[in-house]
Amino acid sequence: MSKSPEAPSWASSERTIPRRVVRPLREFLDTEAAGGLVLLAATVIALLWANSPWSASYEALWSTRLGVRLGRFGFSADLLHWVNEGAMTLFFFVVGLEIKRELVSGEMAGLRRAALPVAGAVGGMALPALIYAGFNLGGEGAVGWGIPMATDIAFAVGALTLVAPRAPTTLRVFLLTLAIVDDIGSIAIIALFYSQGLSPVALAAAATLLVVIATMKVLRMWWVPVYAFLGTAFWFSVLLSGVNATIAGVVLGLMTPAHALDPSSMRRWHLTPGRSVLEPRPSEVRPAAQRMHESVPVAERLEYVLHPWSGYLVIPLFALANAGLAVDGSLLGDALASPVGLGVLVARVAGKLVGIVVAVWIAVRLGAAPLSSDVRLREIVGAAALCGVGFTVPLFVTGLAFDSRPQLAAIATLSLLLASVVAAALGATILRWKSSAPPPAGSANAAGH
Repeated sequence: MSKSPEAPSWASSERTIPRRVVRPLREFLDTEAAGGLVLLAATVIALLWANSPWSASYEALWSTRLGVRLGRFGFSADLLHWVNEGAMTLFFFVVGLEIKRELVSGEMAGLRRAALPVAGAVGGMALPALIYAGFNLGGEGAVGWGIPMATDIAFAVGALTLVAPRAPTTLRVFLLTLAIVDDIGSIAIIALFYSQGLSPVALAAAATLLVVIATMKVLRMWWVPVYAFLGTAFWFSVLLSGVNATIAGVVLGLMTPAHALDPSSMRRWHLTPGRSVLEPRPSEVRPAAQRMHESVPVAERLEYVLHPWSGYLVIPLFALANAGLAVDGSLLGDALASPVGLGVLVARVAGKLVGIVVAVWIAVRLGAAPLSSDVRLREIVGAAALCGVGFTVPLFVTGLAFDSRPQLAAIATLSLLLASVVAAALGATILRWKSSAPPPAGSANAAGH
């Protein structure tokens, strides 16, 4: 007599709560827009909190000091810095994993396929920096030229999903790849231009730890607890070195293997003769699970596990800690009149759009990069406008550039918020505008991304 089928789990059942709450929530969290909406909610909460009668508690919370001490060695910082240089390391580690995946097997694996988003990213970084520098040449805000350059992956891709849910997949891939290339440029800028007071001893310790990690990779030693310990030590060494500690996350992400350790391992696993695959022995389950792990690249596994923590905890926490501006008429006036505020606003709204579109147009006209036949130039323009929507990395650079100038940091932060609202409205208008214009000449036979 055959056994009756197993009853579905509670979450998979047709009961009211799983059907109306659990599964819709799971589907929402799996969408690209979810991370952007959670980040937006955290930003709004921070603004409301900082402008409420309880604003003193907001300042008191993030100024609370926390310290770590081991014998004679110790480090102490306020909670804001622990979020910005500690928790955000996880975000940049995930970014490093995404970059590694794209370089190995994604859009950036082939030079010609990556040429269009790379061109757009370069134009979208260079022109905003030049515009900001033009507004602030020789002024006290000149050091903030890196603020308008970065594209926020969560906001940009999430905004595209919200305003243009039927956009071609190739447009989403273009925007995602552009944002990743943008992140590479931003990370390089943070490391080269926003690090100070370097400690040779701490740098040497960090370099030594990297050599140890690289040697373990060559020897195929994959015990995760050891890597976790060495990675934490490497992060702490970078923190003490004067280089921004989040760079440690990117470096470790790029060092993570992006190929399966043993792609054919599952084909070599067999149950004991005569055993049913539905009734494995405990001694067979663990080796099978290990071989399944080894058949999937470590980078993909870690990205899958850590991406929700980064998108739904670290980034919102960062926004909650950094977006709490006490907004009044004076600050708004400064943001719309000062070189820093105008530089950020114009660079992110106009500079991003024009820089990306012109660079893409030049790349297509020169034949250096193909434009997919299902993507219209209007959609490229709309996606370029959405690249002005950004908060995470631009705000991070703001904190580094104006660490000792709180008034300029407040002006730049408010301008980033205003620029995001304007860029989102502009991008949505362009993408929702119905156009009967045919795709750009020469794109019909072009290869897709």
